[in-house]
Amino acid sequence: MDTAATTLDTPLGPFTIFATCDALVGCTSSPSAAVVPGATDHRLLGEARAQLRAYFEGRLARFDLPLRPRGTPFQLRVWQALGGVPFGETASYLDLAARLGSPAASRAVGSANARNPIAIIVPCHRVIGHDGELRGYAGGLDAKRWLLEHERAFARLAPRAKPAA
Repeated sequence: MDTAATTLDTPLGPFTIFATCDALVGCTSSPSAAVVPGATDHRLLGEARAQLRAYFEGRLARFDLPLRPRGTPFQLRVWQALGGVPFGETASYLDLAARLGSPAASRAVGSANARNPIAIIVPCHRVIGHDGELRGYAGGLDAKRWLLEHERAFARLAPRAKPAA
């Protein structure tokens, strides 16, 4: 299955977005692939760019895009559970492990969270330590802090905002 890619400049730097013909498969701040010529004409990439722009402008709290992250069955369960963390709020790795029915698996949840291939859209930045402290983020803790503050500010303005999926 062919994958197309495009980049988007954001307040956190450039993000590369990857899609097949029918789903997004990646969104990363790591410039890990060259952009495919003509990829900006790809329907899903165009929609993802538009939704990410709206998110960064504070106009979007819920993404509506078909996703197909690639991972193990456990990783897929964790990434799905991330969608249940409300916009503008946080959950701990322990909270997510308990939601998945495996309260002793908080380290495994952290490992799966760190491997999330669709950053921001699958909101791994909303997961923090059980003590309320920020813990790792592929884009760096400054980026994680920025994303959480951005969402909290927007959530205060639009308290009925729905969580990002």
